[in-house]
Amino acid sequence: MAIRKIVTIDEDNPILRQKARPVKRVTPEIRQLMDDMIETMRAASGVGLAAPQVNVPLRVIVAEVPKDPENPEAGTRVYALANPEIVRMSREREEGEEGCLSIPGVYGLVERARSITVHGFGRNGRRVRIRAEGFLARVLQHEVDHLNGILFIDHITDPEKIWTVEPQATPTAEEAVVEQEPLVVG
Repeated sequence: MAIRKIVTIDEDNPILRQKARPVKRVTPEIRQLMDDMIETMRAASGVGLAAPQVNVPLRVIVAEVPKDPENPEAGTRVYALANPEIVRMSREREEGEEGCLSIPGVYGLVERARSITVHGFGRNGRRVRIRAEGFLARVLQHEVDHLNGILFIDHITDPEKIWTVEPQATPTAEEAVVEQEPLVVG
């Protein structure tokens, strides 16, 4: 696996605004792309990633969300899909905070369907259907939007519902050592 560079909106790269191409079939190369995307997403502390965000114009997404948002010790569930398609959206909508690895430091309130059904192909090449609600539904809608050249900021019309946050400074190696707890050896 490899960590890939994430394309950001400030680069002179049109891929974030283009519609991604369908995957013909899930090959070892597509599985490798999925694995690399999962590693990249985790390294960037994200919860979802679409192939165009790593400069690959294919309809592939990955996501990792808590199994039980109320219980962090329940672990996470990883999703990797080729050709995901939202086939059903609930009429019930909810507004929630979103950010994007391709738009660092920008956050906003986006209205999305509360529940959706997604069809696609899993890592093994078999057809899958995911019924998603709440946070998972939001993440999947966000990532499928990327495959269609849509960014979360495109959904926000009220300027009061978007804001920027300065990134936290990463401590130097010396600062990190000073801030660490002492190592206790049994």
